[in-house]
Order: sequence, then C-alpha cells, then structure tokens
Amino acid sequence: MSFLTQLNTLTPTQRVQRAHVELMGHPETMTYAGVLMVGKYSVSDDVPTARTNGIDCEYGIEFINKMSDSDLRGLIMHENLHKVYQHMFLWQHLYKEDGRTANMACDYVINLEIDAIGKRTNGFITLPKGGLLDHKYAGMDSQTVYNMLREDNDDDGAGNGEGEGSGLDDHDWESGQNMSQEDIEQVAKDINQAIRQGQLMAGKLGGNQSRELGSLIEPKVDWREQLREFVSSTAVGKDISTWQRVNRRWLQHDMYMPSTITETVGRIVVAVDTSGSIGEAELSKFLSEVQGICLNAMPERVDLLYWDTEVASHEIYTQEKLSTLSSSTKPAGGGGTDVSCVSKYLKDNQIKPECVIVLTDGYIYGDWGTWNAPVLWTIVGGNKVVPPMGTTIHLD
Repeated sequence: MSFLTQLNTLTPTQRVQRAHVELMGHPETMTYAGVLMVGKYSVSDDVPTARTNGIDCEYGIEFINKMSDSDLRGLIMHENLHKVYQHMFLWQHLYKEDGRTANMACDYVINLEIDAIGKRTNGFITLPKGGLLDHKYAGMDSQTVYNMLREDNDDDGAGNGEGEGSGLDDHDWESGQNMSQEDIEQVAKDINQAIRQGQLMAGKLGGNQSRELGSLIEPKVDWREQLREFVSSTAVGKDISTWQRVNRRWLQHDMYMPSTITETVGRIVVAVDTSGSIGEAELSKFLSEVQGICLNAMPERVDLLYWDTEVASHEIYTQEKLSTLSSSTKPAGGGGTDVSCVSKYLKDNQIKPECVIVLTDGYIYGDWGTWNAPVLWTIVGGNKVVPPMGTTIHLD
C-alpha cells in the first residue's frame, strides 16, 4: 500500500491526531503547542460540528469528513483559540443576554487570527466554510464586537462579513456555567502557563512567537502610573474661592479679595477581591501603592472593602489614618467571585464615592455590576480580560 493510500484511509480520529502534531510542528503555529495539549479532544457521531467547553474539544465525524486537511487544522485552531481567550468563562454574561450574538462575537475575533496565520503560511491552515470573518473587527475584543453586532439591524444579524449564519461551531457555554469558581481559576492558570510554554518552545526551536499570545501574558503599561493618573483625574482636589478668609496679598492695596483654598477630595472606595486567587505579595504591593496615592490626594475618607460573593469586611480610613492603611488592614473573605456584590453594597449603604478602585483577578462569576462612580479595574494574575465599563489596567 502506498503512503498516499495510507493517508487517504486514516480514520477521523487519526486525522485529528495528525493535525495536532502538524500544528505543533509548524513554525507559525508551534507557539500554540502548550494550549493544544491542555484538556482532551475526541471525535464523535454525537457532535454535529465541533465544540469546546473551554478545556476539552469535540469534533463531529460527519463534519470533519467533508474537510480538507488545511480546513481541519483551521477548525482545531478555532477550538483552541476559544480556550486561549477563555471565551466560555469570561463572556458568560454575554451568552446569558444573547447566546447567538455572543457566539458570533467570539468567532469573529478568533477567525481573524486564523485568517492571518493562513495568509502567512500560504494555506497551511484555512478557515472552513461557514466561519465568520470580517476585517472591520480587527483589534477588537469580543465585548466590543458583541456590542456592534447588537446594534446591527441587518436581517442576518451578522453585519457585512464574509461568513454566513451564526458561526462555524457550537459553543458549550453550559459546562462553563456548571464549573466551580475554583476550577475556572485553575483552568485559567493552566492556559496562561501553556501559553508561556508554547512561546518558550517556539523561541528555542526557531518558530515564530505569536504577538497576540504574547500580549496576553506581557504587561503593556506602567500600572502605577495609570493608577496615579486615574485618581488624579477623577478625584483631584478642587480649588475654590471663599470670602470667609481674606486674601492678605490684596490688603496692601486696600482691596478685599477672597482666598483660594484647596478642597480635599471626598470618598474613595478600594474594593479588593479576596476569593483566594490573589496572593499576599500582590495584595501588599497594591495596597502600599494605593496608600501612597491617597496620601497625595488626601481624600476625606477611604472605604476599603474586601469581597468574594459578598462584602466580607468594610474598613474606614480617615485622612489622619491613611498612613497606616497597608500595615493595619485585615483582609477577609475566601469564597467565590461576584463583583456585583460591591456595587450593590455601595448602593444599599448609600455610599457615593468620587471613584472606585477594584483589585481582582478578573475571573468573575456573574455580571460586572452597576456603578455610580468612575471605576478603575486593576486585573492581576495575567488575565487580560477588559470589563465592559470603567478603565482597566493589568498588574502582573
């Protein structure tokens, strides 16, 4: 039997296995090797197309039997890019609001990456028929694409893209909903570690490191500078004029003029995620920086909240106690992660701060809350999620 004949008689499972090996060996895709090895993959008659729960991948026999080898490699990349960007976990709130549009938004983002790889490799991987592709979404995350799709009134709801329908594959959102927060956080750590390993391997073996993957694990900004800028721009002291104090510089001219005084800022809320995934080192570094910034801005009061699925502790620091914030605080909590409990707590207790600073790893169960003040999200642990409101910085 010739080698070509042997290739043509490979079973669907063998084709998927071979495609994984080819992807891990190609210079343009070996950087994804670590992710390709996270979780399991299977081939089944029970799956109409393909799907992932964010960890494991399943491929339908009838679906892949009709594909060329390059399309199959593109399909496998598609499922694994869902894993890379942790779509099944990070965008649960979009799925609950509009599942079809959430599916499309996630697909548009990753298919652009597949298309780019395909062009660089002269078709080593190709996007299978039905894959949603529109270059107007280049550089956007799934939340932004989702918002644009929701505003689109076209009959098919898909804008003016090259793809048709609602996407290439099925998305197993339900499995993500049923996972515990601890399991989700562990998966995120495994994915981030796999990305680092793949980048390292590609570098050693002469492969091309992915700029997109690198952006997920490398810090982009000086978080301290961004933190200072946020506080100074949203909660800066205000100069006001008052007739209660005469400006002495004008008295020599027999003129009575008001003095200008600096009014300190009001309340600042610092809300710290204590769900168990933020280490003591990150917490200490963050609180020390917040303390220093607050000493410069001199807020009338800092409300320090520790939260998981509820606000577990509420500490109050007035101006004269700000210097003790990082040394005297006592973190509390240790449950799940639901940041909406913070915004609800502020509303229920009629707390109206000038700004809110949230420290979290970004693996949020539920929605991101409804806020009555500017919010700065400080995301730790390598998660590059961007909440749908407020300002975001990533602290690595």
